[in-house]
Order: sequence, then structure tokens, then C-alpha cells
Amino acid sequence: MFRFKQFTVDQSDCAMKVNTDGVLLGAMADAIQPAHILDIGAGTGVIALMLAQRFGNAEIDAVEIDETAAQTAARNFGSSPFKQRLTIYAEDFEIFFKRFPEKKYDLIVSNPPFYIHSLKSIGTGKALAKHADESFFKDLISTISAHLTPQGVCWLVLPLPTARLVKSLAAQNNLHICKGINLCSFTESVSHREILVFGLQQQSIIEEKFVIYNQPKIYSKAYTELLKDFLTIF
Repeated sequence: MFRFKQFTVDQSDCAMKVNTDGVLLGAMADAIQPAHILDIGAGTGVIALMLAQRFGNAEIDAVEIDETAAQTAARNFGSSPFKQRLTIYAEDFEIFFKRFPEKKYDLIVSNPPFYIHSLKSIGTGKALAKHADESFFKDLISTISAHLTPQGVCWLVLPLPTARLVKSLAAQNNLHICKGINLCSFTESVSHREILVFGLQQQSIIEEKFVIYNQPKIYSKAYTELLKDFLTIF
């Protein structure tokens, strides 16, 4: 059990546990008064829960292809104070949109499977949670383009090689990058992840750097401020 200040995440049956990428995305992802939010690849449901805490008027859908993980997310949603605004769908995002082609979202988020052209992890659940091929991202980006509201935005957290692929795919699908946040462990470290923000509206690109630690096991002020409303250690 991972206890946050306003909810608890049971992650016992999930291949992918609560992790830094997910909580940073859940705390950073933003849009202008989002009424409808979608989390693609919800896992334990932690990102959707964080967004439900932050946006008190938003209805949040979450899709998760792994049935066991979806059941875990459903339990986490049901035990949270936001349960009336959270819905989990145990299916692939493409199947979800075939059933609900009319749905549009003000904010779409995903911490997707991100290892491309690499050796698969041992174990089916973890392989599904961590690995994808280029066709997955082609389908993901084209689907996002079709289901954002005119002012809507999508936030993805990705390793740098995958981020480069996604930038190219976004351009091919009439999506415009508006922000890139480089995540670094320490001030002097090279970036290990990039959070990409894009939407249908063209605008100037903002580049930022976010440092997680001041020194080993000592979180930065930026990290502490960002997550102080969520993590019990702050």
C-alpha cells in the first residue's frame, strides 16, 4: 500500500508500481479548467487519482489493457474520496474509442510503455507494462489528435529516444509541441526523461528543466513544493 495524503494506492497486483515518473506527471499535468480528463494506461490509477484531487470538478476516465491492473485501479478509485468522478475501463484505448467515438478530452495524460527496440523484461505483466513498438505510438498519437478538444492538451512522460519519435509523430498528426520538461536526477545530471506537452493549437515552445534531488536522498525544493500536497513525507 502506498499512502498519499488524501488517498491510498494498493499496488500489490500491479506489474508497474507507483514511481517517480507517474507522480511527477500527476502533479504537473495541467490544462485550462479541464472538465473531462483521460488517463491512458492507468496502471494502479495513481495519476488519475492525483488529477482527481487537483481538479475537483473534472470527470476522469482511465483505460488500462491489463485486466488485473484495471481491477486494482477500480479498487483504488472505489476507496478514494473522488470515486464518483473516476471510471476505469479494462480495455485497449483503441477499443475504448471504438465504443465511445464521440468522447473528447480537455486533458489527456499517459505514462505509456516506453522501451522500443529493446530486450523484453521477463514476465508477461511487466513486459506489457514497460514495452511497446513504434506502431503503438503511431496509434496512440493519432488517437490523441482525434480526441482532444480544440483547446485540449496531452501530457506524456517518456525516455529521450521515445520522446524524439513522439515529436515526429505529433507533427504528422497536426499536433503542436508547446512544452518540453527535461527531468534530471541532479543539477549536473543529463536528462533521463522528458515530459512532452502538445495540443491542436500552435504556440511558442517552452523548454524547462526539473531537478529531483539536491543530493542523494535529499529532494530538491522544486520536487518538495510540487508534491507537498500528495506525499506524506512532506
